[in-house]
Amino acid sequence: MTAGRPLPHDSAALHVSGAARYVDDIPLPANALHLAFGLSPEAHGRLRGLDLDAVRQAAGVIAVFTAEDLRFANDVSPSVHDEPLLAEAEVFYHGQPIFLVAATSHRAARKAAKLAKIDVDPLPAIVTIDQALSADSRFEDGPVIWQNGDVDNALARAAQVIEGSVELGGQEHFYLEGQASAALPQDDGDMVVHSSTQHPTEIQHKVAEALGLPMHAVRVETRRMGGGFGGKESQGNALAVACAVAAQATGRPCKMRYDRDDDMVITGKRHDFRIGYRIGVDGTGRLLAADFTHLVRCGWAQDLSLPVADRAMLHADNAYHIPVMRIESHRLKTNTASATAFRGFGGPQGMFGIERALDHVAHVLRMDPVDLRRRNFYSGPGAPRQHTHYGMEVEDFDLRPMVSALLQRSDYATRRASVDQWNRENAVLKKGLALSPVKFGISFTLTHLNQAGALVHVYQDGSVAMNHGGTEMGQGLNQKVAQVAARIFGIGPDRVRITATDTAKVPNTSATAASSGSDLNGMAVKAACETIKSRLVQHLCKKFSVSDKEIRFEDGKVKVCDQVFSFADVVQAAYLARISLSATGYYRTPKLSWDRVKGRGRPFFYFAYGVAATEAVVDTLTGESRILRADILHDAGASLNPALDIGQVEGGYVQGAGWLTMEELLWDDDGRLLTHAPATYKIPTARDAPEVFNVALWDGENREETIYRSKAVGEPPFMLGISAFLALSDAVSACGPGYADLDAPATAERILAAINRVRA
Repeated sequence: MTAGRPLPHDSAALHVSGAARYVDDIPLPANALHLAFGLSPEAHGRLRGLDLDAVRQAAGVIAVFTAEDLRFANDVSPSVHDEPLLAEAEVFYHGQPIFLVAATSHRAARKAAKLAKIDVDPLPAIVTIDQALSADSRFEDGPVIWQNGDVDNALARAAQVIEGSVELGGQEHFYLEGQASAALPQDDGDMVVHSSTQHPTEIQHKVAEALGLPMHAVRVETRRMGGGFGGKESQGNALAVACAVAAQATGRPCKMRYDRDDDMVITGKRHDFRIGYRIGVDGTGRLLAADFTHLVRCGWAQDLSLPVADRAMLHADNAYHIPVMRIESHRLKTNTASATAFRGFGGPQGMFGIERALDHVAHVLRMDPVDLRRRNFYSGPGAPRQHTHYGMEVEDFDLRPMVSALLQRSDYATRRASVDQWNRENAVLKKGLALSPVKFGISFTLTHLNQAGALVHVYQDGSVAMNHGGTEMGQGLNQKVAQVAARIFGIGPDRVRITATDTAKVPNTSATAASSGSDLNGMAVKAACETIKSRLVQHLCKKFSVSDKEIRFEDGKVKVCDQVFSFADVVQAAYLARISLSATGYYRTPKLSWDRVKGRGRPFFYFAYGVAATEAVVDTLTGESRILRADILHDAGASLNPALDIGQVEGGYVQGAGWLTMEELLWDDDGRLLTHAPATYKIPTARDAPEVFNVALWDGENREETIYRSKAVGEPPFMLGISAFLALSDAVSACGPGYADLDAPATAERILAAINRVRA
């Protein structure tokens, strides 16, 4: 069957040859304009004056726009309309767009934007978590608290209570293709927008608002992105709206792309957290209660911070049954770029908190960390089911056999003894070995987003064209969905073509996010294809006087009893018989019920699981570190495409390890981002991936009725990188009797500081 085969990415040849077309590669008419923002020089202040005469007179400049020039909505927020496209009376972060330049070239627009005289009366800037707490600067009236049981009483009865706190940094998306958009005016004031976005419908909505048009007057097209990772879920709004506004005003096509420095300064990052914890255990290491405090730096505008912080709370248990639990989440408002969606959407931060806490518990109790984790896992099949702290029954817990299998495959016990022996014999280089599991919920927590549509056409020659609401950002979504269609029609995937995502073909799409792309769009395409196939079957049944059980579609053929026809011939005959060969499909995820205020319900359709064991080494003289080996077993259900899924697991692990070991965002006291370019912000390269990298998929299928019983694989592997951080912590702990107490990212400086604490 086509679905389930390890086929290459549908654009693989285009990617490696450089022929894949992105927004910046789309040819535009000769009179197209290029845009650039003028940015705030202060993190917070009143905008007292703006002298743009030199900008307007600069070579190549055609038009300059300020907030006063915007005829309709001045907003690019994905949530509560608190994010103006162009600043008005006040600026709220260093790098906030204040004005917009339209010029005859990209270079001319950027050069002109630098000529502005911006008079800002500085106001005190809130940059850090501590400053936000002191000022009580937040997005909600107070902390959000979810509680399951009496935590204080449970902690009082515990044999031991372990307390601690950990700092957890943010992360730059660093997609290879930067933010880009283009807008082309059409007849009657309509607008076509090309956008590098994970959410074409949101772009359509924001552009329509900004132009004062109904949504049907705006068409958004996205062929592919050169990476997204959540950074193109809402951050592309500003570019698309800017292009559309300028195009409407000038009557000329407009294009905008950020240079890398501007991209990093203007756009939001992963939320950084400070996590405090109190963990109560009995004498055997069994978890009795947990009390977490999440301090979340959200930036200047709300963006998607509330659901991100919610998902961190939802994943604060990870894979462990904690009978009594309390989580207090503070969503803090600061004068930094608005933090936004990032692969895992808060789940990694919540999961990191419990993994770090258990690492601390194991050290205090002198228990093997793997034994401690396995002792506290949720119950598996055959045992009484347990509930999460938010009331969802865990029905499909697969980690017990998965962990056992990985321990055996990776020869964990032997290597644990070898690492301990190495550390006894070597004073300078210390090794660490750690295992961490993943239990990640799949679905949008905003329930109405769990829906998708598709449009499928079968042409007279038997070729198939499809459109769905998902977007392709390198993850292979289109190939997977094409395999679904090919399986239904019994043809090769080469006969199936997925066209660019287009809001005029499939309306009201959800973002390609929350690991839901294949789940939602695969099912929608399946529904549309089965509608067309059922018409073909009914036609054949009537024509040959047979039952549907006597008709099979396979290997490009249609078998009707003893007769064999090509798929193309059957389609041609259906066309001549005036049978419709086009259909829409729709899917909505079942079983979901969620009350975010109470923190109760079933926010997820199912869980995806994974486990990773990582070995690392630390140089105690310099603090430098290296990942030596990673062994991973990941649950993709009945994989739609094992080759693509393994690639996602490998990439997710490396990106997650990079977040926790080397990617460091730094702001100065005035709120300026210091790490705003590849020269100052370090991401993992091929040399940072482990030399021994063993990745395998768990042989199983989803218990829930997903697309051919597969499981989502976009976000869950990211959190496997937590094992890399824990391996470094293990190596630091080998330097002395104290607990490592390591913060993330575990840079050389932080590792050296932790070594000194351990030795002290």
